[in-house]
Amino acid sequence: MKNLTDAIIENAIAQFAIEGTLKEKRPYGNGHINDTFLLTYETPSGRETHYILQRMNNSIFKNPQQLMENMVHVTEYLRKIIAANGGDPERETLNAVKTRSGGCYYEDGSDNFWRVLLFIENTLCLEQVESKKDFYDSAVAFGNFQRLLSDFPAHTLHETIPNFHNTPSRFLDFKAAVERDKLGRAKQAEAEISFALEREKDTDVLTKLLKEGKLPLRVTHNDTKLNNILFDADTKKALCVIDLDTVMPGLSHYDFGDSIRFGASTGAEDEKDLSKVELDLSLFEAFTMGYLEGCAGSLTDLEIEMLPMGAKLMTYECGIRFLADFLDGDVYFKIHRDGHNLDRARTQFKLVADMEKKWGEMEEIVERCKEALSKK
Repeated sequence: MKNLTDAIIENAIAQFAIEGTLKEKRPYGNGHINDTFLLTYETPSGRETHYILQRMNNSIFKNPQQLMENMVHVTEYLRKIIAANGGDPERETLNAVKTRSGGCYYEDGSDNFWRVLLFIENTLCLEQVESKKDFYDSAVAFGNFQRLLSDFPAHTLHETIPNFHNTPSRFLDFKAAVERDKLGRAKQAEAEISFALEREKDTDVLTKLLKEGKLPLRVTHNDTKLNNILFDADTKKALCVIDLDTVMPGLSHYDFGDSIRFGASTGAEDEKDLSKVELDLSLFEAFTMGYLEGCAGSLTDLEIEMLPMGAKLMTYECGIRFLADFLDGDVYFKIHRDGHNLDRARTQFKLVADMEKKWGEMEEIVERCKEALSKK
């Protein structure tokens, strides 16, 4: 919360059209990107209400205006769909509070961009997969998010982080880092560099199908971790997909694949002992079943067929990003030890290699899940 004073925060709060009297503000959550506060208000009727105030990180998100336009367009669309389906749009999607001038964010003149969201009461957030059911429930939630937005005109959204999941573009960035070899680290990573280069032919499989019109452009979340879902505290059912900062146009395979990458691996992302890292097929099946159930028929047959490729490419892409950062001197991903990004790259590539060994089984699981849901 660097450079933030109470006066700056209170000035930001005052710009939003919130009913009642501010009783308390305090730092909230454990996010590493935005500065987040929980605001407690007392309404004129004496009821206590809560809001989330955030200063958006405009060093990562270079255009917070576009980010907020994406978020508002998507959430207002979701509100209408949820209400039409008999749901509760106050709890089942994020809701941005307008400023007193009618905007969706406030720029304070010191290069700080602020937003306020309704706080969703009586919910819980899970930081990691504790059971197969957790993973399945997260898949249903992200699949449902995809289904609700299946008719949204994805091309109207801004690409707030250009080429975020453009694997061919990421591959070119990686090759440039190898050629630069700024710190002479390439010798330490010869095996990993070779592994990445040998799979160049895979990098454009999905983007080529998109260009040919064989895969549809979708609204994608792009950060499908378990902790980006709120669960109802009473029922423990997935309630709301949160953290929509990276909502952009993309492919359904990005969201599916990134979930598999982090959730179906048997090892930590930076595990040094690669013998502990492999694809857990039972978790892969649980997520596939949940995702397809949540999507409820909104995916095309080819999208479903290509889900294993989504898992492989998102894992591979993350690996080459870690490796490129290692070669460039660890300038993007935070590290906590020497060689940390190289360790991360190695775990991703081990997972890719294990997927290749289990490719037939992955395809069979996808087909089995598809058939099982078609009979329901």
